[in-house]
Amino acid sequence: MCGLVGFISLNKQGSVIESMLEVLRYRGPDDTGTLVETVANSFVHLGQNRLSIQDVSKKGHQPFVSDCGNHILVFNGEVYNFKIIREELETLGQKFISGSDTEVILYAYKHWGMDCLEKFIGMFAFAILDKIEQKIFLVRDRAGVKPLYYHVGETEFLFASELKSFHQHPGFVKRLNKEVLPYYFQFGYIPAPHTIFENTYKLLPGHYLKYDLRINDFDIHKYWDATDFYKKDKFTDNEEAILSNLEDLITDSVNLRMISDVPVGVFLSGGYDSTLVTALLAQNKQRKLHTFTIGFEDKKYNEAEHAKTIAKYFGTEHTELYISNQDLLDKVSDLPFHYDEPFADSSALPTIMVAELAKKDVTVALSADGGDEVFCGYSKYFMLQKFESIFANSFKKNAASILMKAIPPKLVGGLNSILPKSRRFTNIEDKFAKFKRAMSSRSLSEMFCNASSYVNPKHVNKFLKVKRDLFGKFDFHNGLSFMENMMLTDYKSFMVDDVLVKVDRACMSNSLEGREPLLDHRIIEFMAQVPDKLKYKNKQGKYLARQILYKHIPAEMVDKPKSGFQIPLVNWLKNELKPLVEKHYQSDKLDSELFNIEELLKLKSHFYAGDNTLANALWFVLMFQMWREQWDV
Repeated sequence: MCGLVGFISLNKQGSVIESMLEVLRYRGPDDTGTLVETVANSFVHLGQNRLSIQDVSKKGHQPFVSDCGNHILVFNGEVYNFKIIREELETLGQKFISGSDTEVILYAYKHWGMDCLEKFIGMFAFAILDKIEQKIFLVRDRAGVKPLYYHVGETEFLFASELKSFHQHPGFVKRLNKEVLPYYFQFGYIPAPHTIFENTYKLLPGHYLKYDLRINDFDIHKYWDATDFYKKDKFTDNEEAILSNLEDLITDSVNLRMISDVPVGVFLSGGYDSTLVTALLAQNKQRKLHTFTIGFEDKKYNEAEHAKTIAKYFGTEHTELYISNQDLLDKVSDLPFHYDEPFADSSALPTIMVAELAKKDVTVALSADGGDEVFCGYSKYFMLQKFESIFANSFKKNAASILMKAIPPKLVGGLNSILPKSRRFTNIEDKFAKFKRAMSSRSLSEMFCNASSYVNPKHVNKFLKVKRDLFGKFDFHNGLSFMENMMLTDYKSFMVDDVLVKVDRACMSNSLEGREPLLDHRIIEFMAQVPDKLKYKNKQGKYLARQILYKHIPAEMVDKPKSGFQIPLVNWLKNELKPLVEKHYQSDKLDSELFNIEELLKLKSHFYAGDNTLANALWFVLMFQMWREQWDV
């Protein structure tokens, strides 16, 4: 796990590449390296900060230059099956000087070209300079676990693991990309390939960029897409055979991610996904498994006791830390720096804290992100699927819409609070508001979009002057079921640009490598071909994953309401964070070219008058305002 930077220019700028690296020092504090090559009348600057995981010696130093000197690599991530690939390369006569996966990637490219990507199992973003072909290849892993940004300037082409590196280059111009703002203020993140800046992009997962140094131009190629596997014929095997094959896949995935020359642990929340990862790893009694969780003072948000019970059952070396509201609040001011562009997922705060806790004992931590998108775990999938038949009948749809409009969210919240704890929904008022919007949609894709929005688009249209609705819908694929379209859309959007961004920055800000075993591409390829009836069965999401888990732990220990990594956002905004809100909602701080200031102030007033459903809108604007202040945009 590292940070890479680079740029192509018409002149040599050695000190610039060092400045670009320095701001990413936390991504790789163990080693740093830079290199400048002249190719086709252009200067190619490469740099890398290293967090040493595989072969911690200096032999894995980057930029890594091949034995012939014609191929150079800077790399962020891990290729977990590198030892098998290395053996294959050795049969072809390739010699190695290190035990790192870095060297394997470079020689795999040297022997097989971009076809080498078919062999890699891992998470990676890398740049390869091919001096013979006079080209640079930028590559991002299939699921998008590792980030990779690029900027197209007038005389330079920049690339890096994080946007903040670009600020160090004199050719980078910080022009706000206003077209993405409607999406950000509705969903809380900015979708790939876009970024908050003009002429600046995220390389899409499963893609590589080929830059031709002879003509100073580039094109982008797709080498993998989960959509292709959803479009394949579904498995006809019986449930037992499918379960057996899936368990073998997941077991191999989690074991591969334990390959390391430094200590490895697991983030354990006590949910199905993290418990499944822990359960499969715990089968190997020869290694002591480290698990980590954080607890909260507010019992409504606290999962630590449950996680401790799970850890005790599997006999892990468990570490927990109870954090106060103040501990989390102290991190709020750090968010704009860590996340580089407006990012409003408030669960970033506890994620940063658990990464900070784990770093005290390990250098690598496995997390279970992707389980909901891969195994069918989000409650919105089941709710919207029930509405699918209602949606097709205009009378039923109108009746349901009228009924939901007549029910105030506070009533739903009150009824939810008197239910038995095992039947209670978390964040019910916000979820109910989403479903009210969903029922007023004109199509299934719009219904899913509305159910996925954290802020009512009507409110966004009122307070935001930018009206170009480029992203207010999701494109569903013909031939796929409604359930498949929902899962695939989340896998390629929310998971990549929210969940994985959140975890990468939270871990890297603590110089901790995060690994995602449930995002092994073989698992999504397999699950895409599993029939819907086995993804959601007996009114249970994650049906197959649960059946595997139940083989290792009693069902009653894990069957509980889903809560997620939440913070008491409404209470914070009304109390501890209110001074921060007041500071950033001052008329002279709000950009009148972007905002209808009067509408924003109304929104704030209505929230403090008791409309809790406006909390996300208030938070999203606050995060945007703090981001602009941090980066002077």
